[in-house]
Amino acid sequence: MKRSEINAALKEMEQMVKEYRFALPPFCDFTPEQWQEKGHDYDEIRDNMLGWDITDYGMGNFDKMGFSLITIRNGNLKMDKYTKTYAEKLLYIKEGQYSPMHFHWSKMEDIINRGGGNVLIRVYNSTPDEELDKESEVHVHVDGREMVVPAGSQVRLTPGESITIYPYLYHDFEVEPGSGPVLLGEVSQCNDDNTDNRFYEKLGRFPAIEEDEPPYRLLCNEYPAAKE
Repeated sequence: MKRSEINAALKEMEQMVKEYRFALPPFCDFTPEQWQEKGHDYDEIRDNMLGWDITDYGMGNFDKMGFSLITIRNGNLKMDKYTKTYAEKLLYIKEGQYSPMHFHWSKMEDIINRGGGNVLIRVYNSTPDEELDKESEVHVHVDGREMVVPAGSQVRLTPGESITIYPYLYHDFEVEPGSGPVLLGEVSQCNDDNTDNRFYEKLGRFPAIEEDEPPYRLLCNEYPAAKE
């Protein structure tokens, strides 16, 4: 992706967050220049990859496959000094964008429609060899209500609704056409996007960046080392 595309995507999500009056922590407003001055007291943000994030799954077509997100809080499965067992994210997805089919080996999460349009989440059980189970019915939990749906069904979440995604439950999501962009929340167990995403088709995670303009915000994998 071009840096200009990333900057535009971040600003667009920022406006959606403001529209729905979700107050972000102060570190989300740090400029790249301010990050150069931050010491070890901000190591938790660096180590746990908090902050702004963009994914195009390495496919180079962000408007078709990808979305913008912010990790607000998270622990760290690899570093004993961080004992937090939970995580929280905001996600922004527009009509036409798609988050591809995947499951998590360890993480359980609730995906919440925080405002905007409607989100469609397709669900499949996984087989013992981690393929899509296209036959068995899926038990889904939407705001405390258990439903049983056929394999491959799309669960529709309107603003305020949420679904619980258990480990090994394949899911993808997209915006219902005509309903408008969606601000999603994610509340989950401790999150590690580098090791706990099983994509049905092999995909990447972070975009390759073409630096055609200065960054508006640093992404969560771009922070400089702490100032000594």
